[in-house]
Amino acid sequence: MKKITLFLMSLTLVGLTACAQKNTQDMKTTKTLVAYFSATGTTHKVAQQIAQATGGKLYPIRPEQPYTDADLDWTDKSSRSTLEMQDPASRPAIIMELHEKDMKDYDTLFIGFPIWWNVAPHAVNTFIESYDLSGKVLIPFATSGSSSISNSVKELKKAYPDYNWQEGKLLNGDPKAEIEKWLK
Repeated sequence: MKKITLFLMSLTLVGLTACAQKNTQDMKTTKTLVAYFSATGTTHKVAQQIAQATGGKLYPIRPEQPYTDADLDWTDKSSRSTLEMQDPASRPAIIMELHEKDMKDYDTLFIGFPIWWNVAPHAVNTFIESYDLSGKVLIPFATSGSSSISNSVKELKKAYPDYNWQEGKLLNGDPKAEIEKWLK
């Protein structure tokens, strides 16, 4: 009986060791990109923390024409950000530093943005529409002073239903501990 128990315990240990090695190998072979749009630097700080925690590459989504303070004045009905967000078809031009062939190297994309008018800024749509993201895991994250991320994620899933969207996360302030917990 003892021999059978020892044999079964050995088999279990070998199985668990093999599973642990496979998970470690999977993490090493998975490439992560942390793409983010940040007009004021807030989302940039969170993206840096996610890249550090995941070992991912940090990639800014930068508009060809940077936003000024006047462009970001949401109380001005004629400001650039207001006009863009009022037009669902608006796609601000972005600087394309990452080529399609390079995008193929990534398996997981964290996509970050500040929440504007309860959705992702249209520069994020420009980014998503610039690449074939089929087969990739897309994980949205956002920063906001008052909105939740739920509507933003719902709209992204609706606009791009064929992509593999995962649960998003609203991350404000200095969320390092929250990021580590979320990633687990």
